[in-house]
Amino acid sequence: MTDTLNTQYAEGQAPELVLEHVSRSYGQNLAVRDITAGVPAHKVSVIVGPSGCGKSTLLRMISGLDLPTSGVVTFEGQKVTGVPEGLAMVFQDYSRSLYPWMRVDKNVAFPLRHLPRQERDRRVRESIDAVGLSGREKLYPWQMSGGMQQRVAIARALASQPKLLLMDEPYASVDAQTRAELEDLLLEIQAELGITVLVVTHDIDESVYLADHIIVLSKPPSVVAETIEVDLPRPRDQITTKNDPRFVELRTHVTRLLRGVEEPAATARSTA
Repeated sequence: MTDTLNTQYAEGQAPELVLEHVSRSYGQNLAVRDITAGVPAHKVSVIVGPSGCGKSTLLRMISGLDLPTSGVVTFEGQKVTGVPEGLAMVFQDYSRSLYPWMRVDKNVAFPLRHLPRQERDRRVRESIDAVGLSGREKLYPWQMSGGMQQRVAIARALASQPKLLLMDEPYASVDAQTRAELEDLLLEIQAELGITVLVVTHDIDESVYLADHIIVLSKPPSVVAETIEVDLPRPRDQITTKNDPRFVELRTHVTRLLRGVEEPAATARSTA
């Protein structure tokens, strides 16, 4: 692990996921360059950056669906060379990730086909209950709103009992009210289960609201502009938290980083 990450996690809180000098190019196009970052265990981390900065490329490398051109991704101390055990992913386009011909319970159960029926049924029941869809098990996805469909996708991910949950702009396709409800749902689930969550988003408010730890990316080819520890109290809520002066301060700081705008020295010191 690099000296920077050793310093950041000096109190024994070693990151569960580490990216060390990770770059990825496609032909002559350099998508991300020299990314070094850590994702702490049992926390919510958020990668935020402008559109086209390589956020989804990073997720593909973290999930083992793609390999770095250079550098190393490790999960629980093991180099990622394929999809690691204990990882689940929720995508932005829930309509394409769910099977429309399967009812809710069958969609959630699909990755659990290898388990004994009693264990599979238990996990499906608990996951559906965790996302607030009890009583809707026999609906088809097309009979549900977008927000409910994304809850099904989250339930399916939770049913595999992941150590690391990856979410690729999971709320970009829903309306603002549903987005807020799903943000709160994620925080409730994470607090209850204690899993490690990594969310990719381009929404600044969402990054500050959800995160314990923000990785801010620059314009492409992307580097880490800054990592920020979010010291907002938990539990959070959409009204109290977003009216907290500290929330406003952090949101402004992230906005300046993304726009490449320098901020007054006093403000910069207060966000460190």
